[in-house]
Amino acid sequence: MKQKQAFANTISADPYNNSYYTSTTTQIKIADKPQYLKDQYATSYLKTQDFITTSIAVSKNIPEEDVGDVIENKIYEELGLDMAIEYQIDYIKGADSTDESNNNYHVFVVDPLSIDEAFAGVVEQIKYLDQITPVPLLLRTLYKKEIIEENGTHCFIYFQGDDAFLTLYEDREFLYTKSLKYSFSQMHDRFCELLGEQIEVNEFTKMLSEEGLRSSESENQQFLIKLFGEVFLHINDVITYSKRAFELEKIDKGYIGSEIGAIAGMDEYAQTYLGLDSSDFDFNYGFETEEWYIDQIQLLMHLTAQLEAEDRYECNFTRFHRPPPFIKRASGQLIMTVAAASVVAMLYPGFYWIMDGIEGVKKLAMTSEYQEVHIQRLDRENQIKHHTNERDKVKTLVDNEMQALEDKKSVLSQIHDVKVNYPMKAKRITNLTKDLNKYHVKLDEILFLEDNETKEKMFKLHLLSKKDKRITNLIEWYTKTQSSLYRFSIEKIEYDEEKKIYSSELKVVLK
Repeated sequence: MKQKQAFANTISADPYNNSYYTSTTTQIKIADKPQYLKDQYATSYLKTQDFITTSIAVSKNIPEEDVGDVIENKIYEELGLDMAIEYQIDYIKGADSTDESNNNYHVFVVDPLSIDEAFAGVVEQIKYLDQITPVPLLLRTLYKKEIIEENGTHCFIYFQGDDAFLTLYEDREFLYTKSLKYSFSQMHDRFCELLGEQIEVNEFTKMLSEEGLRSSESENQQFLIKLFGEVFLHINDVITYSKRAFELEKIDKGYIGSEIGAIAGMDEYAQTYLGLDSSDFDFNYGFETEEWYIDQIQLLMHLTAQLEAEDRYECNFTRFHRPPPFIKRASGQLIMTVAAASVVAMLYPGFYWIMDGIEGVKKLAMTSEYQEVHIQRLDRENQIKHHTNERDKVKTLVDNEMQALEDKKSVLSQIHDVKVNYPMKAKRITNLTKDLNKYHVKLDEILFLEDNETKEKMFKLHLLSKKDKRITNLIEWYTKTQSSLYRFSIEKIEYDEEKKIYSSELKVVLK
């Protein structure tokens, strides 16, 4: 998928509430009359209720081209899928684990009939869908675009009209997702049950959008407290299971949002019931728009479409591909082949007759020329043979003299290294390392090298310290006191999380 090169704009479709948005690189707006356009990239998503997800371990000895078949066989067996149904199965590779024998894969399974039913209206409007992504995988865009810069374990909770989901990301990679039983539709039913009367769903969501969990009517406030107490108890059960299943010590940050916008008071419930530091799931994606609020899922689809292929999770469940260009279709290739064959068939006889006459004339001229050239070739071959013999004799004498010269140069170089270079190196090493203890820096390794291109001689010092500041202070001291003798350079200072130590390689070039 090379959307940025091939398409002028992007259209996103939400088949669950029949909403469409179009965007360019910097602007986004509602598509009032969505329709098929040739230069338009079309994307959508699958809600969590429409797919099954699980994790599968596959031996690292399995060739990459066979991994898909192995995963498919395991999925049918482990999930007990109906063998009569050809499910759509796609997967992404999980983060590296401590298991040295297996690779872990997150697998997504979809019944193709559910895709056909869910997207029938969308395809009727815009004909094709280039991408259909499981909704939790869209969240990776927040990290790739540096909208969320922190690492750690993050929990995303999002409420929609007929679905809600919880997704976990660990160190910027997908870990787990779960459909929650409290969508806005289910919340509405439970609220009406507590209230004892029926109100419209739109009235319920409007109350949440405008007043949040602090309703101006005391009776509503009472029932909202009870309702969202049940909601967050359910979410707490899911989080407790997740932490136990994935051996998570804690969840560092939570993001809670909905398709109607942020709901005031959610952060208090997250802190009370989940013990979770949370923020609104409402980010600045860099798009200009005239809308007062756009569903975060719509924005994520557009932002994901802008990513390079290597930054996206390539997990695509579309069944509505646009046809290939005419010349790449079987029918187009057949027509092109027949046309080319017809042209060749008409041109060949006349072309052959003309070429035969031309080749006859060329043959007569070249026969005469060959006889003259053949005599010259024999004479020159004799001359070349004589000069080659003379050259070989001279070369043998030169090679012998050069070998003798190289032997003498080698002996002199060895004598020079012993008398000059070795003491010089030792003195310079002593001079460079005498201040290490002063700055609490250890020397792990020192090398003496000579650059083959520039012929510069240099030392490479591998430095270790518990604080990166000590290394920078040492280098600053060297620069102030030794710059007349050396030229110092350093590329980076790295931190070894396991050993809890900073390391760096200091290049010291002799002037």
